[in-house]
Amino acid sequence: MFTLLLGAVPAGMALAGWIVGFFVFGFAAAWLFRSLVWDKSNIDSANKRAERIVEDAITDGELKKKDILIAAQEVVERKAKDAEKDIQRKQKDIERERHKGQRELEKLENRNDQVQKRLDNLDKKEKRLILQEEELNAKIESQTAELERISSLTTDQAKEILLQRVDRDLDTEYAKKIQEYKTQLKEEENKIAKKVITLAIQRTAVDHVAETTTSEVKLPSDDMKGRIIGREGRNIRTFETITGVEVIIDDTPEAVVLSAFDPVRRAIAKLSLEKLIQDGRIHPARIEEMVDKSRKEIDSAIKETGQQAVLEVGIGDASPEMIRLLGRLKYRTSYGQNILKHSIEVAFLTGNLASELGTNPILARRCGLFHDIGKAVDHEIQGTHASIGAELARKHREPKGVIHAIAAHHAEIEQRTIEAVLVQAADAISAARPGVRGETLESYFRRLQQLESLAQSFDGVERCFAIQAGREIRIMVVPEDVDDATAPLLARRIASRIEDELDYPGQIKVTLIRETRVQEIAK
Repeated sequence: MFTLLLGAVPAGMALAGWIVGFFVFGFAAAWLFRSLVWDKSNIDSANKRAERIVEDAITDGELKKKDILIAAQEVVERKAKDAEKDIQRKQKDIERERHKGQRELEKLENRNDQVQKRLDNLDKKEKRLILQEEELNAKIESQTAELERISSLTTDQAKEILLQRVDRDLDTEYAKKIQEYKTQLKEEENKIAKKVITLAIQRTAVDHVAETTTSEVKLPSDDMKGRIIGREGRNIRTFETITGVEVIIDDTPEAVVLSAFDPVRRAIAKLSLEKLIQDGRIHPARIEEMVDKSRKEIDSAIKETGQQAVLEVGIGDASPEMIRLLGRLKYRTSYGQNILKHSIEVAFLTGNLASELGTNPILARRCGLFHDIGKAVDHEIQGTHASIGAELARKHREPKGVIHAIAAHHAEIEQRTIEAVLVQAADAISAARPGVRGETLESYFRRLQQLESLAQSFDGVERCFAIQAGREIRIMVVPEDVDDATAPLLARRIASRIEDELDYPGQIKVTLIRETRVQEIAK
């Protein structure tokens, strides 16, 4: 029984295994079937969703594509319109330029036609002139030959007879001209009377002019006069040529007189002559050396005088060039009044007025001291001394108040500062003192300056000096520019300009000097 049971257990177990296996297989098959059916339905659903998404995407893409195409089309149309406008504008510009070029071309063609016509006319005139010249030469030759045959005279003899006739004709013409000039003089009696009055005025002022335009140099003995003159006058000529000062040697015992309207020249000449007399060696080379040394000493004295004036007025520092110009005023007069003394007086007057009014007296004195600084160079620069002085002050960095006061002290510009008004008042006070001004002397100086300026304006003139109170002008020319043949012509031209442009009493002698120097160095 037990054995049977033992045999039945494995069989039961085997059966149970088969049953279990069957159930497992059935469950797996059912699960697999369910999965296949479920996945298929999911796949179908996914495909449908995908199709809807694709359809939606295609629909959105088409809409966006249409929007993009519409926008692109609008941009293209706008660009096309802009391009069309640019093309039309450029076409108009091109058309305008084309018309303009066409008009210019037509003008050029007209000008070319005119020039060609003129050239043709000139060619015709030239040919006609050549023919006329040839005909004239032929007639002259035939007439000359005929005259020689008829008169039995040579050409030289005929020329002599012709010149004699010309001389007679010129004499007649001269007589007619003289008569015309006499008639013209009678018609200009008023002008001649004015010149006579001017001459009388100048003669009346002789004492004053001689006092202010001459310097006397004492001599150790009268024998020195001959040494100053030199052999054939070479020493005195050299001295006068270099200094521009006239040396007057007369019967005055142991003295010579130096005459020049420019006081700086006269001071240089006096110092040079005193040095030469003291040295005893007087010859052209020594004269040049002494004049050069004296000129340097006078320049140093001018600087020292300017510094003393600045210290006396008490205005502080000033530029070296302004000090030098101020020193030059010592040798300048206006209406008989010494300009440096006048400037110092105006400086003190302006300072006193400024103190009374409670303004800056130092600035006021500075304005007054420099108010006439332009007169130091007004014979060299065109313009009024007020404008020249203002420009000099600006150039040398003077304060703006000083520049304005200088420019406005004669009311040439509007006065905008109290110092400018005070300078004008002080200038009038100083100039109004009895006896400080002499109109004749100022006009005399102005006339001599105009005479020198006129001669200096000619080409080839190196230096020129008015001497003998303006009755003579001595002119040194550059030898390389003016030769012996053209020198008389230049002198005549200068004399003619003087006659035409200047008003003067009496007559003026024009002396032109041309000197050639050759130098070599022995080594």
